[in-house]
Amino acid sequence: MQMDKVMADYILVDLHNMFHRAKHVSRGPDIETKIGMCLHILFSSINYVSKKFNGHVIIASEGSSWRKKVYPLYKANRKEIQAQASSKDLKETQMLFDALDDTLQFFRNKTNCTVLQHPEMEADDLIAAWAQKFPNKKHVIVSSDSDYLQLINPNVEIYNGITNNLIRLDGYYDDKGNKLKDTPDPEWLLFEKCMRGDTSDNVKSAYPGVRTKSTKKQIGLIEAFEDRNNKGYAWNNLMLQRWVDHDNNEHKVIDAYLENKQLIDLTNQPKNIRETLEECINNIEPKKVPMVGIHFMKFCGKYSLTRCGEQVNEHVQYLNRGQE
Repeated sequence: MQMDKVMADYILVDLHNMFHRAKHVSRGPDIETKIGMCLHILFSSINYVSKKFNGHVIIASEGSSWRKKVYPLYKANRKEIQAQASSKDLKETQMLFDALDDTLQFFRNKTNCTVLQHPEMEADDLIAAWAQKFPNKKHVIVSSDSDYLQLINPNVEIYNGITNNLIRLDGYYDDKGNKLKDTPDPEWLLFEKCMRGDTSDNVKSAYPGVRTKSTKKQIGLIEAFEDRNNKGYAWNNLMLQRWVDHDNNEHKVIDAYLENKQLIDLTNQPKNIRETLEECINNIEPKKVPMVGIHFMKFCGKYSLTRCGEQVNEHVQYLNRGQE
């Protein structure tokens, strides 16, 4: 079965996610070449999705997450990886992220694309807040991050540029519109992640060793999930369990689950965070930046983006398309 062509009101680009993916495949004899290749991939990818979905491009950037204040161990595992990097790698990484920051400033000041950024918010917070602000508009989120799967609904879809799959509420589709498989219930995916934790972000499991399906001795996640609205036997049997960690600290499953939910659920942030997100979105105004094509040519010249510069007329289509 093939799907109809998808047209979006808003194309929400997770800039850091896209940049990281580009960085991992960029090669060259020196860091300047790597930066140029990385930016070429980034702009070419945005150009591709803008032509595919024909919406207003929104660039979402990453801040230092509020989650680190709530849960100090949040993403602490990534610092350990950085500590093992050589001085040369650290220098190159800094140069790459300086170029990314320059790119973000270009989008903000020299184009009519909307830029979502706040010093305490992650890109997924901002993208989720935007989609919730405009629930009747059609959104396509461009990212390979599985955290966005919880947001899927009839008006929110995800395009994964690595697999070239469009993930809709009714299934995964390839670039030709052929259905590959069904999409799991987004609410179930969120519940399962809150229970199992997220190793990539160093969020611990709410109940280590819990099974997906029930056994004679233990209620499983599926049965508890199905009982979530009634809060009956299966839900309470699972959530009222206690377990002891390696440091001999006792944990109650429901408490650990709710702590994880606050970190993972993109609609369940603390009240002050929700208010800040709402204010951030409300303060955004449509832009009318002139001479976008000339600005883009100058940016391409700065980073030797020869091919992008030759395709300026294509890129200008999305760079100049303002918010309606």
